[in-house]
Amino acid sequence: MGHDGRRSRVAIACQGGGSHTAFTAGVLKRLFDSGEMARHDVVGLSGTSGGAVCALLAWSALVEGTPDRVGSRLTDFWAANSATTPLQRLVNSWVVGTSTLQNFGTAPAVSPYDTPTVALAQFRDLLSSQLDFDRVDVDVRAQLPMLLIGAVDVLSGEFRAFNSRRDRITPDTVLASAAIPNLFPAVRTDEGTYWDGLFSQNPPVRELLDTRPDEIWVIQINPKETESEPTTLVEIADRRNELAGNLSLYQELHFIEELNRLLDQGVLAAGDGHGHVVVRIIELSRTRASRLWGAASKLDREPGFLRELIEQGGRIARKPGGEHKRFQPARRHRCPGQLFHYAEHVLRCGRTAQPPHRFCAGVLPGADPVPGRQEPTQRRLLDRLHLGPQAGQRRPPHPP
Repeated sequence: MGHDGRRSRVAIACQGGGSHTAFTAGVLKRLFDSGEMARHDVVGLSGTSGGAVCALLAWSALVEGTPDRVGSRLTDFWAANSATTPLQRLVNSWVVGTSTLQNFGTAPAVSPYDTPTVALAQFRDLLSSQLDFDRVDVDVRAQLPMLLIGAVDVLSGEFRAFNSRRDRITPDTVLASAAIPNLFPAVRTDEGTYWDGLFSQNPPVRELLDTRPDEIWVIQINPKETESEPTTLVEIADRRNELAGNLSLYQELHFIEELNRLLDQGVLAAGDGHGHVVVRIIELSRTRASRLWGAASKLDREPGFLRELIEQGGRIARKPGGEHKRFQPARRHRCPGQLFHYAEHVLRCGRTAQPPHRFCAGVLPGADPVPGRQEPTQRRLLDRLHLGPQAGQRRPPHPP
């Protein structure tokens, strides 16, 4: 509950990470099965790759008005996705082993375009068996929780967050977010040619602000820290994978913390659709398989491994929502580009704010604005927001 006695508005963002996102299933199952979410209104979910699958299944139960089915849908999917038959176990061992050997340069890399693509079709069938996509309509009136699924257009390089309030969610939408390029060919839709969302927003977070949440809970698959310096090829490849997977996430979270800071300083006015957003992190600890196999363990569908991840997620999620650790932003220089991302957001949502001149100048933090330094597009944004020097409003203090 919020401080005013109302149910707090929570958005949940699910990071991608292949098989490791079975941890996400365990977290969501525990949250909904335990009654924890009865104290909150879930206003949005987002996800990338395996996180997109978990977000989709939880979202589908919510929009159907059956939050008690979130846990069963997630466990049913991961049970069906595990390698249980002798052939599936053989293929699973081959995929994990080959991926590990490639880190040592002892196994050749093969293009997915040179191999059969039955896996993509099988995954599409698996998704369709878990959810009737024909019943999923575009929520143009924004009456239901928002669903965001991240992907990247291979040709244009544009990040894409499929939005349930604008786009029809289909199996190919989810496949686009999960198309790991060294395993699957790109997924083609009417709107683009897509690769795994790990290359874009992992997961989409910024757009969740449109749901006006009080809190955003991030289920993080890639550990932020490591205990020791990676020295072996497996350790180096694993750490590179983790850091790459966290790059976009921390950029998204720093943007939210920047808005919070501007609100705290009085640079932005609260109450006009804006409010302080608390970001909490529910993080997967590094698994034994990850230490042994490195990033290849994210391809492992061994049933015991997936059950272990689900159970770990359930244990972590036993903490009440208010006890999960809060995101702590590192001190960093303020990028003027952040303001213009914010300006576009304000224009889209019809919100106003006081002029943060110190972030408009296109110069070093703390320096006085230089007239005419902004690009024409940036100047137009500032003028439309009444943030230009001609507005004559008070100037905020220097950033810390």
